[in-house]
Amino acid sequence: MELNERELIYDWNLHGRVTQYHREVELNDETLRDGLQAPSVTQPTLEEKIRLLHLMSDLGIHSANIGYAGASAKALNDVVALAKEIVDHKLNIAPNCAGRTVKVDIDPIVEASERAGIAIEAATFLGSSPIRQYAEGWDLDRLLKLTADAVSYVVSRGIPSMFVTEDTTRADPEALRKLYTCAIEHGAQRICLADTVGHATPDGVYNLVTFIKEVVKDTGADVKIDWHGHRDRGLAVPNTLAAIAAGAHRVHCAALGIGERSGNTPMDILIVNLKLLGVIDNDLSRLPEYCRLVSVACGVPIPFNYPVVGADAFRTGTGVHAAAVIKAQRKGHDWLADLVYSGVPAGMFGFKQGIEVGPMSGEANVIYWLSSRGIEPSRELVTKVFDAAKRSNRLLTDAEIEAIVAAERVVA
Repeated sequence: MELNERELIYDWNLHGRVTQYHREVELNDETLRDGLQAPSVTQPTLEEKIRLLHLMSDLGIHSANIGYAGASAKALNDVVALAKEIVDHKLNIAPNCAGRTVKVDIDPIVEASERAGIAIEAATFLGSSPIRQYAEGWDLDRLLKLTADAVSYVVSRGIPSMFVTEDTTRADPEALRKLYTCAIEHGAQRICLADTVGHATPDGVYNLVTFIKEVVKDTGADVKIDWHGHRDRGLAVPNTLAAIAAGAHRVHCAALGIGERSGNTPMDILIVNLKLLGVIDNDLSRLPEYCRLVSVACGVPIPFNYPVVGADAFRTGTGVHAAAVIKAQRKGHDWLADLVYSGVPAGMFGFKQGIEVGPMSGEANVIYWLSSRGIEPSRELVTKVFDAAKRSNRLLTDAEIEAIVAAERVVA
């Protein structure tokens, strides 16, 4: 009888209380702007940025923040080059740039847009929380004037406007209502809610997005809502999923979660979850390449236990686990071996389940390792490898097992 995974997995994610996600959510990649603000990263070369931009497009990412054009002449030239790359290669990705609510930051975005021949959305940001206002010596009237002047100026220069409040998750409702209403009335097409210091929990995000939806509704304008999260409390992915569930139209993430302090919402982990939830149907086969490029270009090591692209993501040295995978493979179904001891299918990303040999292994691990490499698993050889594994305090390397095999052949 032919079986499939739905018949063999009872999915509690789909039974009982089930969150409904906004199915038309868009992805905005912050790797090349907010991601590069991480104190420990290396700045990638322009060539690396261009390669990454192509990978973003291939992964179905809708838009990308391509830099802080007002930071320096080099930053501006890189932004222009990236924007031209989108135009010249007809990449299916829309560019945006961040800037403060001042002309000195907005003008370089306008210049880049004109030089590249493509509209670059200006994401102008402004602190909004009481604690930020107190520290900076600001009052709400000043913030409202900055908002009105900046958004009006962006619109007058003919580029799209996204208005961002920093520290939105710690700002009071009435201040947010006034700031966002002001931005919308002066022409902002998007507004962005930012968990700048990673304060929020999923409930807080859901409450905030729901409130801001009512603010937008009260204006009568057709304005999109963005969510920008950080992971200081380790909640960036569930927070972003909560924002999508509440109705956010676009969410901001960065590859490998790089960014200031503990970083931003990891694009790779979020996009995998959206795929598994059925929210998106993107081809993610190039996701490992995307992550490896950022790792190398930015000098960010990928932890061995990192989801999907970590070295240990799809391998096991534990006897019970390996035995289940081996038995599943013998039934002749690749998908069965892929899922019997994994919640994420390795094949979706061009990987396979790996079975290693170590102190927690059973003889089945040894037999599989040898057989999969065309080596006859004789009783003597299996015993020698197994004994070596039990004496070890870690997994045996391929070279170590091969040395045992070579020694056994000499004896034979």
